[in-house]
Amino acid sequence: MFLKEDCYKLGTIAKLHSYKGEVTIFLDVDDPWEYNELESVFVEYGNKLIPFFLESIQIKQNGFATVKFEDIDSERQATTILKCGLFLPLDTLPKLDDTEFYFHEIEGFAVIDAVKGPIGKVIEVVDLTNNPLISIDFEGIEILIPKQAQFIQRVDRETQTIYISAPEGLLDMYLGTEEEE
Repeated sequence: MFLKEDCYKLGTIAKLHSYKGEVTIFLDVDDPWEYNELESVFVEYGNKLIPFFLESIQIKQNGFATVKFEDIDSERQATTILKCGLFLPLDTLPKLDDTEFYFHEIEGFAVIDAVKGPIGKVIEVVDLTNNPLISIDFEGIEILIPKQAQFIQRVDRETQTIYISAPEGLLDMYLGTEEEE
C-alpha cells in the first residue's frame, strides 16, 4: 500500500461528466498532455490511497480531462469519488537537472544567496499563474523570491540546499539592510 508521503498530488476529481460513470478531473501539473496515456492513479478516499485503473482519458483545455475508471459504471458510483484527490508515486516523476525542482520537494530546504549567504528555509512555493514564488522564512520574516531560471543557480538535493542569486535589492527590501549613501 502506498502512503501519501510517498506520492505527489496529480489533481482532483472535479465533477461528473456523464451518467455512465465518466468524470472530469483537474490535472494540477505543468503539462497535462504528459498524462494522456495514464493507466492508473491512487484516489484518496477515506484517508487512504486506493488504486483505480483508467479505461480511458481525454485531455481537454486548461488542465481538465475526461476520465472513465474501470468498475465505475454509473453516476451514483462516480458521485462517491467526487472531489477526491488523485495521486501518483513520487518515483514516477522524471528526474530533473540541478537547476530545476518540483514544488513539493524543496519545502524545508536551506536557501543560500550568492551575495547575502544563508537566508533561511523554504516554507513553500506559491503557485501564482506564470510567476511562482519561493516563500522563505528568515527568522520569522517571509521573503518571496521569483522562481525564475535566472535566480536559481543550483539545487543540491543531497544537502537539501538551494543556491540562488536574488535580484539586486530584493533581499535588502525584506531585511532592511539597504546601505545609506
